[in-house]
Amino acid sequence: MRIVVAGAHGQIARRLGRLLSARGDSVVGIVRNPAHRSDLADDGVDPAVLDLETASVDDVAAVVRGADAVVFAAGAGPGSGIARKDTVDRAAAVLLADAAERAGVRTYLLVSSMGADLVAGGATPEGVDEVFTAYLRAKLAAEEAVLGRPGLAVTVLRPGGLTDDAGTGSVTLAPSVDRGSVPRDDVAAVLVALLDAPLDGAVLELVSGPTPVAEAVRSAGPRG
Repeated sequence: MRIVVAGAHGQIARRLGRLLSARGDSVVGIVRNPAHRSDLADDGVDPAVLDLETASVDDVAAVVRGADAVVFAAGAGPGSGIARKDTVDRAAAVLLADAAERAGVRTYLLVSSMGADLVAGGATPEGVDEVFTAYLRAKLAAEEAVLGRPGLAVTVLRPGGLTDDAGTGSVTLAPSVDRGSVPRDDVAAVLVALLDAPLDGAVLELVSGPTPVAEAVRSAGPRG
């Protein structure tokens, strides 16, 4: 497959890129910082330098054209202000969806966040600071903006708390799971499995658990 990953220098995205390239897929990684190109090249990923906060739909469509799938794994990151939660975590995800539609790329995986449901209907969750609340609002808005588009087959993945522990290859994956954590290794492995067997319209929460990744994805819902 040819896969385009937005936010390709992120910790989950780099793991994903290495997994895909190691098995022979062609991976293009969109990054904003030219200094990150060498890291992606070391991972076996072809870097495309593009700022998703300023790029046009045509700019992004030119990168994704001919791909089998796109993955949105970008984020404003820790320490960023509220404004960039919107311009990156929401607007850039929507931009990638617009570009995928324009380029005729159907499969779209969106890496979101467990807890996005807590801000549904404009709710403000207790005990959550305003920056993380803004992050959850941006993630939920991105989900709502890309799901249900007739030109896209979208799967939303909402991981729990992310850790750098070694992956176990086993997870719990379902529309609703108990709060928990999950190694980034296992998030990347689930993304690979979802690229192989997309679940059109599914919104899935992910934490560590007892079920092998491939089996967890097979049982998570009907395939698109």
